[in-house]
Amino acid sequence: MRAPLTPIEQQVYHFLLDFLAEHTFQPSVRDIAKRLRIPSTRSVTDLLASLERKGYVEREPGRSRGVRLVGYATSGGSQRVPVRDPLSRGIGTEGEYMTLDRRLIGDADAFLMWMGPDAPVSRAVMPGDLLVVQPSARANDGDLVALRLGATVLVRAVLHRGGAIVLEGGSTGEQHTLTVIDDYEVLGVVGAIVRSLRPPSSQAPQKPGLDERSS
Repeated sequence: MRAPLTPIEQQVYHFLLDFLAEHTFQPSVRDIAKRLRIPSTRSVTDLLASLERKGYVEREPGRSRGVRLVGYATSGGSQRVPVRDPLSRGIGTEGEYMTLDRRLIGDADAFLMWMGPDAPVSRAVMPGDLLVVQPSARANDGDLVALRLGATVLVRAVLHRGGAIVLEGGSTGEQHTLTVIDDYEVLGVVGAIVRSLRPPSSQAPQKPGLDERSS
């Protein structure tokens, strides 16, 4: 999973996206400094180095415009988002990205995951949905989250009870309490749901591990 961006890193990243969409080439370090009112080109260089370490860009040393956006193929106001297999502890194979309107994405470290055709309904989530998951967002009571429980991926509304997390029961109506002794990982808050009007069986083949199972 890519590391979250600081506010100024996200501003630089969004500027790179929009500039490339408009001009078909990347801005120079001076262009970035001027547009974002950053006082020194050295600060811009440091920000680009941080974006590279976090996996958002690749750079060619010695070139003023030598920045390549990882997984980029988009227009202004939109962004390529990686499709992640939550059970692999990382994104899918190289090139697995989808382009979405940036207003649906939230934080730059958001990723996408499919709900398999056999996934049970959980609140607003249905089989075949594509979920935008935001790892950096803080889950408040009632928020819908994606989580790994053992070798199972679930999407449930959550409540906080002291040091424990209570999961909404989905279609069963039963609640399940998670404590520190459980093997689980909160993958992120579900920030948006992208739904096709086609039936789930006509969706692209799902990757193993992305089908939600009953808890």
